[in-house]
Amino acid sequence: MRYISTRGEAPELSFGEAALSGLARDGGLYVPTSWPKLDAADLARFEGLSYVDLACAVLQPFMAGSVSDSELHDFAAQAYATFSTPDVAPLVQIGDNDWLMELFHGPTLAFKDVAMQFLSHLIDHLLTRRGGRITIIGATSGDTGAAAVQAFSGRDTAEIFMLHPNGRVSPVQRRQMTTVLENNVHNIAIEGTFDDCQGIVKALFQDLKFRDELALSGVNSINWARVVVQSVYYFKAAAALRNQDRKIAFSVPTGNFGDIYAGYIASRLGLDIERLLIATNVNDILVRTLETGCYELHDVVATHSPSMDIQIASNFERLLFDIFNRDPARIRGIMESLSNDRNFSLDNASLEKIRARFSGFRSSEAETIAMIQSLHGRNNYLADPHTAVGLVAAEKARASGVIDEDTAIVTLATAHPAKFPDAMIAAIGIKPELPDHMQDIYEREERYTVLPNDAAAVAQFIRERAAILGKGASV
Repeated sequence: MRYISTRGEAPELSFGEAALSGLARDGGLYVPTSWPKLDAADLARFEGLSYVDLACAVLQPFMAGSVSDSELHDFAAQAYATFSTPDVAPLVQIGDNDWLMELFHGPTLAFKDVAMQFLSHLIDHLLTRRGGRITIIGATSGDTGAAAVQAFSGRDTAEIFMLHPNGRVSPVQRRQMTTVLENNVHNIAIEGTFDDCQGIVKALFQDLKFRDELALSGVNSINWARVVVQSVYYFKAAAALRNQDRKIAFSVPTGNFGDIYAGYIASRLGLDIERLLIATNVNDILVRTLETGCYELHDVVATHSPSMDIQIASNFERLLFDIFNRDPARIRGIMESLSNDRNFSLDNASLEKIRARFSGFRSSEAETIAMIQSLHGRNNYLADPHTAVGLVAAEKARASGVIDEDTAIVTLATAHPAKFPDAMIAAIGIKPELPDHMQDIYEREERYTVLPNDAAAVAQFIRERAAILGKGASV
């Protein structure tokens, strides 16, 4: 399997090369040259598989030529041994045809662990085999940073610099990053939004001299390996409900469009998904795009669901590449418009292609709080605010007739409620308990540096601290 950039001006790479590169050298995102297909027999065979074996079955076609079957199994087994349940992504029924898929049983209590734990073993293996070392630079709205820092801390093959928006992540999210004191971990708080952090990361990747000098790699969902690994749990949910002969839709709390794009990957592989619901808070650029055809940046509003306080949904570019019949010139054109004018418009034919698979619904702050209260009252279940946004979307999809009563809706429960104590107290007056391994997180020493929203300042900070400098960058 080979990989190409959505912007068409970067080298074609193998899976391993794409995983180590992260962002393509032309600023685009890597996608496979073609979509592998799973047939009905494959999908039937998934019923009853362990999560490790299911991951191997789904991911093997994408990694062919870079990772052997035995290596793939080892990565999956090591990654998911860190989860508190061997089921990895258990389903919880909350209504006659409504389910939650809990994705927060990993080390940092968020769905990012599902891919990040796997990715750390994969990248460490690829670099060890090559005798190389990388500098990981990432941006986080909260959960990616914690998952990446936990997964890569202490590894000899990687040094990690993680940017988060200062004061715009929850205290638990921040401390999950800043209390990790290994020498290869550097946390940077940017005076700005997540979009500002993401913009700095992209700017550093596009400085090719800097990129090559430090052997930059990314672990955000710009990294193809991240999003394809997340596609596995869509198959997991479908296999669990398949024997009940249910149609299935997914409601996905969405910021950077990575998690829901993983559902799109699953559908391209052959999984029959009735509809993918884009669930957003008031930072609703994707819902507005579906409604109007205009992708237009607004200011970011701080909410109770901070991991979704995003306007630039990077992975939307991957979807548009397919919608535009894989024409990189059209992608370059709209991305130039976005950079220059803060917006671009979609033609009606392209918009209808998106609407054929996706629907979008927004949740106000009041609706999010009310959903947390309602679910707690009805089911005695504590849903974090991001999950609540997904549940609001599922409810609105049913009420509007977008999803019928016979279709199962699986809402992705993306984080543990204890990560957002202020929102939970505001909603129901309860501060959820952290698990034992995090009980002392408020007493741990923190280490991070506050920097301005300036790519040059961040580059200088990294140059002064990157251990790879002077030792010869290598991937």
